[in-house]
Parts: sequence; structure tokens; C-alpha cells
Amino acid sequence: SAVAMFCSISGNVPEQPVVSIKSGHVFEKGLVNKYVKETGKCPVTGEALATDDLLDLKANKTVKPRPSPATSIPGLLGLFQDEWDALMLETHTLRQSLHTVRQELSHALYMHDAATRVIARLVKERDEARNALQNVKATVIDSGDGGKRVADTATVEPVPEDAAKRPKKAAIPNTVIDELLAVNAQLSKMRKKRVISPTLATPEELESMSVLSSYPVHKTTAGGIVSIDINPALPEVVATAGLDSSIQIFDTSAGRMMGSLTGHSKRLTQLAYASPNVLLSSSADKTARIWSGEGGQYSCAAILKDHTDEVVGVTVHPSQKYFVTGGADATWCFYDIEQAECLRQVVADDPADKFTAVQFHPDGLILGAATATSLIRIWEVKQQKNVATFEGHAKPVHGLAFSENGFHLASVSDDCVKLWDLRKLKNFKTLDPYEGSANCAAVSWDHSGNYLAVGGADARVYSLRADWSVVKTFPDMPKKGVMSVRFGPDAKSLLVGTADHNLRVCGLGGANG
Repeated sequence: SAVAMFCSISGNVPEQPVVSIKSGHVFEKGLVNKYVKETGKCPVTGEALATDDLLDLKANKTVKPRPSPATSIPGLLGLFQDEWDALMLETHTLRQSLHTVRQELSHALYMHDAATRVIARLVKERDEARNALQNVKATVIDSGDGGKRVADTATVEPVPEDAAKRPKKAAIPNTVIDELLAVNAQLSKMRKKRVISPTLATPEELESMSVLSSYPVHKTTAGGIVSIDINPALPEVVATAGLDSSIQIFDTSAGRMMGSLTGHSKRLTQLAYASPNVLLSSSADKTARIWSGEGGQYSCAAILKDHTDEVVGVTVHPSQKYFVTGGADATWCFYDIEQAECLRQVVADDPADKFTAVQFHPDGLILGAATATSLIRIWEVKQQKNVATFEGHAKPVHGLAFSENGFHLASVSDDCVKLWDLRKLKNFKTLDPYEGSANCAAVSWDHSGNYLAVGGADARVYSLRADWSVVKTFPDMPKKGVMSVRFGPDAKSLLVGTADHNLRVCGLGGANG
């Protein structure tokens, strides 16, 4: 009886059988020749093998019998079905493998990007250290008096130059830290039991709002209103900060000016009420100011000159006793309002972190600081450490707003508004109101945290409960757009600062801002 031969590679009966004179294994000629040309080895034993080592075998060409299922149409259909199922299973497996490879590639690219950033920062620090060393060497050569003169030069002469940059104290006093912790504990406890005001404006009321009035509160030459705040005790009294370097106090119920605060030499960047009688402001003239008074009559109580570049923002701690300023010099300063004293000046870990906006979390232990490098740094105020960084914006971030719910943060750059979840430390929603046709400029939450106002080519309100859909748009704004937005009590009014010199009050018919 004849013995059937099978190819050691395919397992099928070979049509052109060859045998290896080294191992004795039988192969299909076409398969083994291709393998040997590529590897030069025997596919079974792994030993070196050449095509000359393969001996052709002569075999009778027998007609292969059909398998029994292939002798009828139902059988053929069954075979085709089995082959189709096997093909689908293989396709599914390939898709799963593709997805896994894509995830691994994404992770590798992220790690590569992070490594590149670290390397760039280290190279920059190395270059700065080399430059400092070169300066010291030059000082040694120029002095000619040996080591003693070098020591005198290095320690004594630079002191006046650096005095303005140094923090007033090395750390925030423990008594102040204890006060911050106590305020945080109290507010965090209250926030868990927070009840939304029953008189909060409904989406229907917001939809029926309109621009009630427009007041020319700033100069026409440089009239943009960059920041708005409402007096905590008198909701009808509003303070506006302008590009004309002045602060205007305005009564929206009576429609009259109450006072004008001048003193800054360049445009304002932000203002905030610390209390009904204390107002804080920051400016591009490298200073922040504390104003005190009542009504519309305020006087400058202190000029703070700790920053060496533009002061981009000011934010008040919930205790109303302290505040923070952020600077384009990559530092932020923690101040005592009553003493008008800088308790701590914190320098950013990365010198490229020129801050563009700062904002306290409503519980007061976290500080958000936006940078010109499109990042958002989250600082822990107790130890003054950068504990988290949000990446995602493509352009510099110029506005931040924490929600009173305690776990949402809104950030605005020219191209979009992003919403971040502080519990998961990630971006969960991106709003692109103008789809690239205009820049976004301002963002503000209402006190309930249910509504978010966004300013740009127009002013519009998004609703958290309506899956971040737009519930109201105020389209009739100046050509250069909106620069600041601020909700009134219960979101029943919206104050809009525009690029012209007007303050617009939006509300329900007959209501006041």
C-alpha cells in the first residue's frame, strides 16, 4: 500500500514534492524554495539549507477526491458559510489587534511628547546655568582682587536690583494657613449641602431676556471693558475696569455714574470686590492697587509693586482677607488685604509660564493659573505647589472661572471654551461657539453653577442641565465683540462689557441689572 506524503509546511499533499537531503522532510517545492531564499534555513529544523539540498521526487499525479460536503449544493452552501464565519472572526480579531496597537502608539507618542518637554526644559536650565557661570568667570577676571572681591561683588551689589523680585516673607505664616484651612473646611461642608436658589432664572426666563440698556461708562478713545464685578452688598452697584486705565462705579438701577477711580498708568486687566468697601485692581503698569471707600467715592489705599511685568489678574480669597495677583513675570503673589503686604511670592517652576489669568477655587485652597503656553496650572495654596496641569488649549488661555458647585472649571482661549472636571482632572466638554469665525474672549458662571456665560462676537448663555446647549444669545454687540461678562443675582440679569465704551445690561423686561 502506498504511503501518503504531506508537506511539512502546509500539511497538504504536495503537487511538486521535494525532500531535504539533510533532514529528510518532504515539502511543497514552491513553498520551501521561497522560505529558503528568504532565510537560508530549513523551516522545520532551523539548520542551514540551500535549494541545491532539495531533491525532486517523482509522484503520480492523482486526482483528489472531492470532500463529501462538496458533492451537493446544500453541502457547498454549508462550506461557504463556514468559510464566511471564519473570515468574519478573523476580521474581528484583526480589528481588535488594530485598536490595541493604536492605543499603544498613542501612549508612546504621549510619552515621547512629555520626554521632549522635559528635555527642552533641562536644556534651557543648562544654558541658563552656563550663562550664569560665564558671568561669574567674567566678574573674576574683571575684579583682579582675587576671591574676596568676587564674593563682595556676587553677594552685595545685586541686592538692590533683586530686592523687588524677592518675596516679602519666605512662606505664608502658619496662622494664615490655619485660617485658610478653617475657611476651606467650613465652605466644603456647606457646599455638599448646597441648595439651588428657588428663585433662580429658568431657561424660559433667560430666553425672554434682552438688552435693556447701554451705558457709555468709559472713554471713547480706549473704551474696552475688560472686567466687571458687582458690589457684594449692593447688587445694583457695578464696577468696571477699562482699557482707558480707569475704574468706573455705576448704579445700574438709577442709570447714573457714582464715581471714577484713576491712578493706573496703563490699561486695567481685572478688578474684584474684596468686600463692599474694598476694591482690588490689576494693571499692565506692573502694579496692583487696593481701593477703599463707599458708594462711588474710593481712594487708593495701597500700590503694590511686587511684580516686574504686567499684572494680569487679581482674585479674592473666600475669607475676604487675602487675595492673589498673577503676573506675566511668571510669579503669583499672596497678599494680606488689611496689611497691604505680600506674604509670599511664588515663582513658577517653568520660566515660560507667563501667567495670563488667576482664579481662586470657591473653597480657597486651590488656585487656577492660566499661562501664555496654553496650559492651566492648578496650585495648592497651603504649600504653594503646582499639583496638576491641564493641557488641551491650542492658544493662550486668557480667562478662568470656577463654578460654585466646586468641581467644574471653565477656561477660555481665542479658539474655544473648555470645561474641566476637577474630580477626574480632565476636559469633559469643549464649546466652540463661533466655529473659528470669531474669537472667544470671556467666560463666567452664575452663582448656582447651572449657567455659563460666554463672550466673543456676541454674548450667549449655556445650560448645564440642558446638556450644555445654548439657551440664549444676545447678538447685537459691537463689531469688536464682548470682552467681559458677569451674571447678576439668580442669573436674572447679565452684565456685558464690550470692546466699545459701553456697559450693556441684559435682563427681563422692566428688570434692572
